[in-house]
Amino acid sequence: MRVIRIDASSATILLTEAPAPKVRDRQTGEIAKDAVSGEALMTVGVVYIDEGESSLIQVTIPESGVTDGLTVGAPVSLPGLVARPWESVFNGQQRHGIAYRATAIAPGAFPMAEAG
Repeated sequence: MRVIRIDASSATILLTEAPAPKVRDRQTGEIAKDAVSGEALMTVGVVYIDEGESSLIQVTIPESGVTDGLTVGAPVSLPGLVARPWESVFNGQQRHGIAYRATAIAPGAFPMAEAG
């Protein structure tokens, strides 16, 4: 499926859930790995605010991309943020959504308000 690059330069992104390992199989507790590098994956919860609208999203990040100094409630940056639409059939039910991925997460800053 197509990958859509997200320009987050004007957005405010706040950390709502600290990084945690992404679980691939809930029954066995197996941690998800990147298909190319084999690196363990983490997820974070953020609120993405842009142009007066906000969304709570989960973002997947490689373990090496999680930096120190992250504080829940504080602004963060998500370099390389992309969205990937997905769909699957689970227990006979059609499901779909958008998966978000970034190359890293780091402490960020609130965007400067535009002078008007």
